[in-house]
Formats: sequence, C-alpha cells, structure tokens
Amino acid sequence: MNINSTIISGHHSLQDIRYLLNDKRHVLLVTDKNIVGLPGVQTLIAQIKNNVPQLSLIDNVPAEPSQHDVEAILNQLTATDVDAVIGVGGGSVLDVAKLLSLLCAGDTTITLKTLLAGITPTRRTVSLLVPTTAGTGSEATPNAILAIPEQETKVGIITPVMLPDYVALVPELTTSMPPHIAASTGIDALCHLIECFTATVANPVGDNYALIGLKKLFANIETAVHEPENLEARLNMLWASYYGGAAIAHSGTHLVHAMSYPLGGKYHIPHGVANAILLAPCMRFVQTAAQEKFAQAYDLLPDADLSLSTSQKAQELVAYFTALVKRLNLPASLQQLGIDKEHLPYLVESALQVQRLMKNVPTTVSADDVRDIYLTLF
Repeated sequence: MNINSTIISGHHSLQDIRYLLNDKRHVLLVTDKNIVGLPGVQTLIAQIKNNVPQLSLIDNVPAEPSQHDVEAILNQLTATDVDAVIGVGGGSVLDVAKLLSLLCAGDTTITLKTLLAGITPTRRTVSLLVPTTAGTGSEATPNAILAIPEQETKVGIITPVMLPDYVALVPELTTSMPPHIAASTGIDALCHLIECFTATVANPVGDNYALIGLKKLFANIETAVHEPENLEARLNMLWASYYGGAAIAHSGTHLVHAMSYPLGGKYHIPHGVANAILLAPCMRFVQTAAQEKFAQAYDLLPDADLSLSTSQKAQELVAYFTALVKRLNLPASLQQLGIDKEHLPYLVESALQVQRLMKNVPTTVSADDVRDIYLTLF
C-alpha cells in the first residue's frame, strides 16, 4: 500500500497553512469539545476563516463513535459540497474525518451504508489530519473503526482511498492530554508496532516502520507521559504513533486488538486501556512463535542487555511490557473495570469472531487459549 501523504511536523508547524487553503471554497473542520478550545486549534480556525469563504465546524465527535454518530454528524451539515476536510483530534475524530472525506466527495453511490457493506469508494475530498494523541496512528492507516451497538462490537471500514493528502504532527497540540490518556494512547501505539511486526502478514516494508517506531516509542513514552511540556518527547511519540499506523497499512494487528474489540464494543472500555490490559498476556502467548522478532524488538530498549540469548530477550521483552503498564499506572485487570468472570463466554465468542485479525496471529489460537488469556485478567 502506497502512503503518499505530505507530512508537516514540528513545533508551530500549523502557524501558516494558507498554501493548503488557497483554492478552497468550503472547508469542513472535524474535532471534539475537548480539542476545539485549544489555542492552536483556535488559531487554525482563524486561519481558515481568513482564507476560505465557508467553514463548517463539527466539534462534537464522541469517543468510540458508532455508525449512528456518523449519520448524526452528516445530518448536521447544511451543505456537503466540501472541498477540504480537516480532522483535529484523537483516533475517533480522525476516523470520522476520513469517513467524511469519502462521504463529502460528491459520489452519490457512496454512503455510510455502502461503506459498511464493503463497497469501495474511488475518490475523497482533499484531507488534512492533525492527531492530538500519540497512539492510534489513524492519520497513517486506511482504516476507520466504528462501534456497532446492535452487535456489541466494532467493525473496520478499510480502503486506501481514505489515506489523507496531508498530515501535521504538532507536539504542542498533545500537551493537554492528561497523563492517563497519554499513557493509554502510547500503549495503543506500542500494540500496533509489536503486533504488526510479529503478524503472519508482516513484511519488510511494515517491519521497517515497526522497528523505527518501536525505537522512538521505547525511548520516549515514559518521558512524554510524565513531562507533558517536553515537546521533543511528544513529537517523537507522534512519530512513533505515525509509524505504527504505517505498519498497520502494510501489515496488520492481531491478538491484542482482536481480544480488545469486545471490551470496547460492549463495555465501552477505552481502546488504549483495553489494549494495555491485554498487551503482556497476549505477547506472552505468542512469544515462542515470534521469538526472533521479540529479540529484535528487545534490542531497541534503551537499557537492553545484548548478551542475552534470543529466548531470554523474548522473555525480557514481555516482562518489560508488564512493568511498563504498571509504571504508567494503567489498569492491569478487568475486575478493576467492573467486568467479572460471568462475562467470559461472551468475550471469548466475540474475540474469535474478529477473524480479520485472528488470522494474523503467529500461532494457532483456540477458544480455550483465548479463554485462558482472559482468565489471567481477573
């Protein structure tokens, strides 16, 4: 998959984007209530108003949006003759912005219903994505994830047509994240990187993205969480997240994400938190099958002991994942989130239905295996 986005990055990199707006008549800005008031976003809005005849502002994208939320947002638009879509926010906002770039492209055959049915669009409106969390990598993936409340799960709409024209990695827009959000989104990026690196569909292109991203993430995640004004660490985490998204675009996630889907779809556990709980147990399950790659990833840790054997490195990497989640003060059990063992049958059945991801696991996975992994979380 060819990612042709132009990337703008660095402190104050959004101060002057008039050159992106020169010929635009109607810009749609998509964000949420937590983000719209940030000084950098207000400056961006002022730039758009000063350079474009019409601005439509959607600032109520919810976390973990459903298809009904997207339909409601479409109904908010008084006109869909949009010639640029700008998404500023976390993964939910960016996913919705990507979908709107398809739905506002003037092709009447493309609706949310047809996208969910797997119909492939052929064009999008010009798009700029600006992540304000360093985790989902949505700005580099061809995916948009929607909750389907009726099925108590999530689905992915996947098409390379959604990949944006422009991406802006602006570290100061991430400094308002509370530590627990910086931590959980950072772990989400880590899951993307290590899962794609060890997937059955892994390949040299995706592996290169994953290795670069892992090195940046290992060196910066804890600093970024504990020192929110450290713009260098925040920018490096944005890049780690971007590389995680690029790895997804060329490879794919597997066990952690498959098992986290029902936790988000039915119990509304934030995606990064669900992934954090599952990271170490799932990686412990696959470590033997992916030992060489685990060792490669371990070697990227700042304090890696390069004298260890391959199997020892794999074990130490899983130990690092366990310790990292603990140091970042993220939940380590489902009971902390109000889920008890009576929910196990549903969780197992739902996770196994995510075959799009389960087929990427580097070893065979049975229903008993999935059940046993969930059991470690109680």
